[in-house]
Formats: sequence, structure tokens, C-alpha cells
Amino acid sequence: MRTSRTVAFLLPITIIFGYFFLYPLVVLILTSLRGADGALTLNNYTLMLMDPYYFRAVINSLLLALATTLVSLVLSGVLAFFLARNEFFGKTAYFTLLTFPMSFPGVVVGFMIIILFGATGIVPMLMQWLTGERMLNIAYTILGIFLAYLYFEIPRCILALYGAVKEFDRTLEDAARSIGATPWQAIRYVVLPTLFPIFLATGALAFSTSMSAFGTAFTLANQFEILPILMYNEYTLSFKIEAACAIAVVIGLICVAMNTLNRFILEKKGR
Repeated sequence: MRTSRTVAFLLPITIIFGYFFLYPLVVLILTSLRGADGALTLNNYTLMLMDPYYFRAVINSLLLALATTLVSLVLSGVLAFFLARNEFFGKTAYFTLLTFPMSFPGVVVGFMIIILFGATGIVPMLMQWLTGERMLNIAYTILGIFLAYLYFEIPRCILALYGAVKEFDRTLEDAARSIGATPWQAIRYVVLPTLFPIFLATGALAFSTSMSAFGTAFTLANQFEILPILMYNEYTLSFKIEAACAIAVVIGLICVAMNTLNRFILEKKGR
């Protein structure tokens, strides 16, 4: 009786999972391995290393994701430490405001950057009023998309780091202080090494999100190429379906690797 109920429960889930996930994934991978003559080939993948146009998009994506991850971890770490170790009036509201951008879709974040740093944005117009020259018109540059990525990465990192800092055993820090360590030395040599796995796990998740973000990139990436936009253009404009599928697989592999690293670190930390 129990076996039949288990089968009755698992069978629909297995069918749905297979049809809506495994089947499209297999088709995606097989299409990425298909050449112009229909034969299996790795040319669509080697293209990303051999063709300067594709290779530049790969490098842009990796550098953008890495820079976003590192800066997000530093800023979020400072904010997480401050929030976890200080009580003040309005802390809940302040914390809510810091994490509020998580509720915005990527396209909305992109438009906010355009409003701030576009040709007629608030900041360039203000600079023109102050200096007579329109400056910081960076909305459609890689710096603009970097700021947009920070906008939605920092709240995620704060949420991930805040709990770890809050739960840190401060007796370890007090022990370091008792033997003559300064507050900074205690943080540098005791707190940060202890929390390093959490920072690493959070960084892996931030890197994955930055590599795969599309809405924000689609709104702002007009003057440079990154992998999500290149995949979209190859599929919809150039009709290079096989190349687009290969790019999708590469992005997916990177994201799966980062998410796996995140889960491995968190599970190991929890033991």
C-alpha cells in the first residue's frame, strides 16, 4: 500500500520534471553540438575561444561578474557587520530599505540607472549645472551596468552575511582582545577567517547571479557585449541557433558550478 502511494506521488512529479526540464535540457545540449551539416561538433564551443567577438563577450562577462562579486562582498560585509553589532532607532526600516531593491525586476533596475546616469539623467544634468559640462553619462557603458549589478547584488549579499555575523561567537573575539589584540586585529585574524566560508559561499551565489542576469543587461548593454545579450542576439537577430544554445550551456554550467559550490560550503559549514 505504501509503495503504491509513493509511486502515485512520485510518478506525476517525475513526468513533469522530465518533460519540462530534462527534455528541453537534452534538446539544448544536442542543438549546441550540431554543426552546419547536421553532424555533431564542438565548433560552437570553440568559437567562444577562437573568435574575437565571442571571446570578448566571455571576458567581459567574467570580469563584470568578478568585479561585481568582490565589491558587493566588501560593501555588504561592512553593512552586515554594522547592522549585526549595532542597535539604533529605525534599524528595521533601514534594513528594509537596504534589501528593498531585491523586489525590483532587472529591467526596472536598468531604467533606474538610465534615470540617474543617462544622457538627460539626474547626475549628468546636475554636473552640467555645477561645472558647465555634462559628465558621468555612464548609463550605457560597462560602468553603468556594473552599478546596476551592484544595486541588486548588495541586498542579496547583506541578507546572506547578516545572519552569519549575528550568530558569530563573540567569545572568540573577546579572547583575542584579552591577549592584547586590537579591535581590527581581532576582526582580521579571528572573525574574518571564521566567516570566510560564508563569504565564499555568498560570493559564489553573487557570481552566478551576475553571470546570468538578463533584464538589466538587456536594458543597458548597448555599447558592449556580454554572454546573456550575445546569446539573445545570436538567437533572435542572427538566427544562429546552435551558437546561442552553446552560449546558454556555458552560462548554465558556470551557474551550476557556482551554486554547487555555494551549497557544498553551506552544508559543510552546517556540520
